[in-house]
Amino acid sequence: MTQPSPQILTAVSSYYSAKLAEHGAHPQGVDWKDGESQRLRHQQFLRLLSVDPQASVADLGCGYGDFLSFLRATGHQGTYAGYDVAPAMVDAARQLHGPAAGHDFHTGAMPSAPADYAVASGIFNVMRGATPAEWTDHVWRTVEVLARTGQRGFGFNLLSLSSDPDKRREDLFYADPAATLRTCLDRFGRHVALLQDYGLWEFTVLVRHP
Repeated sequence: MTQPSPQILTAVSSYYSAKLAEHGAHPQGVDWKDGESQRLRHQQFLRLLSVDPQASVADLGCGYGDFLSFLRATGHQGTYAGYDVAPAMVDAARQLHGPAAGHDFHTGAMPSAPADYAVASGIFNVMRGATPAEWTDHVWRTVEVLARTGQRGFGFNLLSLSSDPDKRREDLFYADPAATLRTCLDRFGRHVALLQDYGLWEFTVLVRHP
């Protein structure tokens, strides 16, 4: 299986460990603006998951496990496995959610087992010194991991080049929605949806395996 760059993963781990140390297990601790925008991102993945509340979920870049809390609040009952490259994030998730049947958390970028659906939220935003070309390669390597892990489908989000140019940051990665959709259609088949109508400067891609 193609794997993401170890150098990039090390830089990402350091960045988010520092954010967690500064802000704790809160939206700012995973570099989100606030809880409202975090929930909006979570909601986009429900289009994949709401058809089967018993479906298993792999959450790549799980942070402190906020998506697990969101899923349970919406009535989802399937097993959940969270993965994060930052050991401090995994420790925070375990402390917050405790040991219980139905969920677990792991350190790393490669899921140890398949799931019905795999998701990744916010892990493609901060380039951490990589060039745009290096980061683009990292993004698609990771999307391939999601595609292999999610037996029935997968989803991810990216900052959008449709955002206002004067509001973009040089350290963040912005993707072309149309080009991303074309690539997903070419690689993963026709069961692809792109959502960019939920009020944030980003888009979410959802793919179902036929």
